[in-house]
Amino acid sequence: MMRRVFLVCCLALALQAQTRVEEGNRTRILHLGNGAEPESLDPHLTTGVPEYQVLKGLLEGLIREDGKTLEPLPGVAERWEVSEDARTYTFYLRGDAAWSNGDKVTAEDFVFSFTRMLSPELGAEYAYMLYVIENGESYHQGGEEKPSVVALNERILEVTLEAPSPFFIRMLNHHAFYPVHAPTIRAAGGERDRANPWARPETFVGNGPFVLDEWSLQERIFLKKSDTYWNRDAVRLNGIFFYPVDDLQTEERMFRSGLLHKTSSVPLPRIPHYQKDDSGVFISAPYLTTYYYLLNTKRPPLDDVRVRQALALSIQRDLITDKLLKAGEVPATWFTPPKTAGFSPSQGLMEDVEKAQALLAEAGFPEGKGFPEFTLLYNTSESHKAIAQVIQQMWRQHLGIRVRLQNQEWQTYMISRRGLDFDVARAGWAGDYADPHNFLDLHLSTGGNNHTGWGSEAYDKLIQRAAGETDTRERFSLYDQAEKILTDEMPLIPIYWYTRNYLLDPSVKGWHPNILDRHDYSEVYLEEGN
Repeated sequence: MMRRVFLVCCLALALQAQTRVEEGNRTRILHLGNGAEPESLDPHLTTGVPEYQVLKGLLEGLIREDGKTLEPLPGVAERWEVSEDARTYTFYLRGDAAWSNGDKVTAEDFVFSFTRMLSPELGAEYAYMLYVIENGESYHQGGEEKPSVVALNERILEVTLEAPSPFFIRMLNHHAFYPVHAPTIRAAGGERDRANPWARPETFVGNGPFVLDEWSLQERIFLKKSDTYWNRDAVRLNGIFFYPVDDLQTEERMFRSGLLHKTSSVPLPRIPHYQKDDSGVFISAPYLTTYYYLLNTKRPPLDDVRVRQALALSIQRDLITDKLLKAGEVPATWFTPPKTAGFSPSQGLMEDVEKAQALLAEAGFPEGKGFPEFTLLYNTSESHKAIAQVIQQMWRQHLGIRVRLQNQEWQTYMISRRGLDFDVARAGWAGDYADPHNFLDLHLSTGGNNHTGWGSEAYDKLIQRAAGETDTRERFSLYDQAEKILTDEMPLIPIYWYTRNYLLDPSVKGWHPNILDRHDYSEVYLEEGN
């Protein structure tokens, strides 16, 4: 109720002489729709896009990336060297890198942070990303030998990998590799305690271009410009507001009323209107993201691969992309988006209703007879609901299966996913870096973001071999085999590959569309009079 009152008040404010956007342009304050309330701002615990959008303003890793090309740029590390065998990386930290409380950022901060991320007690979902580091996986599984991350002195960090990994540098801009301030975490509670409340405005210490000034739950988060950030003179924004508006229609009205510089998305019914609009506010760009459904392989009858395949083969993806979404989305016939760093699988999943019906009959449910009703879970969103309703109808029409729809708010939905408290659940995987490994290591048996209950020793071995393979052709061959296992076992159902659709006020400059939809806030600025 309070949140509804807050949003009504926000809309009323837009009727004043100067809109929030106009005022923001004058004061250099950016107002962003963020989709959902973040679960946490501890970078080692978060897994979603709403959290990352905030965290990239608060923290900085060893590298940054160019907002246009996504090429790695110096961050906390002003330079780095790679050994001849491509396994050891030596990072030279800049002397003026500082935490928001004035402490220096040191190599030991990264040793602490990487070790914390891999600690089994913390239970970080993204810990598997650090398996690329020597002893990373064994330490996370309870081994005594610590990961090979060494502070040679205050400003030199040495990281040794299990094997040469061509994508390692690009991984470093992910929040799993962000540093955290050890004294702050220890003062607030256990350093490996998931419930540690350190990531709040009154205690948060970061090293990014902004600091956490306010977090009003279900209302807004405010970041103000940091006066300790090493590159602060290049930062042209004085602050950023993030608004957790998961109702896209409300968010779009806020944009039209001058309350937001940018929306997180666009309501499906409004996309045709904006496609015809010549004002330039509608942005539609390729986005390295797969929309898919998770199948709980621990629950019958979804534990039967024939049932899972029947569900996948009976979905008419082109109807969803062409008739419902209508914004350039592409039907997904495998998991990794096509041409990711040049990789596309040799074969994929094709619609085949007759085969789906035969498989379901073979599993003991001819024409759906005797098949128990199950639940399709999605996080609250009109577009997720619309897609779920279409697929619900397809499964009823083609297979005779009845499906009950259930929606949950983001945080509750994520708890249900992690606990495998669902039958089928909507999901989306946005690339953390532009490489097929980032999509396929998601399904490792030990992967913290594998929310299906499925695992395959053969699959795990392929991904592990690919991680250390330097020959691109051989590496892609291994990924191709892994994609085939996913298609055969079907622990998840790919639906479509995204385009990124949002509304952006013309006053926002330095916001460059890219396939990861990642933006360096230190490059963004506002112009009056637009």
